[in-house]
Amino acid sequence: MEPNFFDRAETYEPEKDWWRVSMAGSEKFSFEWFEKPPGHSSPMHDHENEQVCLVLQGELTISTEDDKVTLNEYDSVWLDSWEAHRVENTGHDPAVGIDVFAPGRSFDFWLHREDE
Repeated sequence: MEPNFFDRAETYEPEKDWWRVSMAGSEKFSFEWFEKPPGHSSPMHDHENEQVCLVLQGELTISTEDDKVTLNEYDSVWLDSWEAHRVENTGHDPAVGIDVFAPGRSFDFWLHREDE
């Protein structure tokens, strides 16, 4: 067993007021808690990891090259590996959620990423 306490977990702010917290994980999977301010959008991007995004609070719109869906509290979406996507808070309040990645990854994805 390897506990990971939220108030002591590794955190990262990729952009102002967009918070990510690294929770439990391994090379096989990882999950991150996140908070996005209203109006914030990640850039269109892809990665080798499959991803499940679960909304805990607020509203997120996930866009791919072919589709777009708006998720509310407790809704989720699955994204295939290398599926280009953007995650945007289209609501009026902060959006909070959990991202699960398989295989697992670290914050290095955002730290060493070249903008497209």
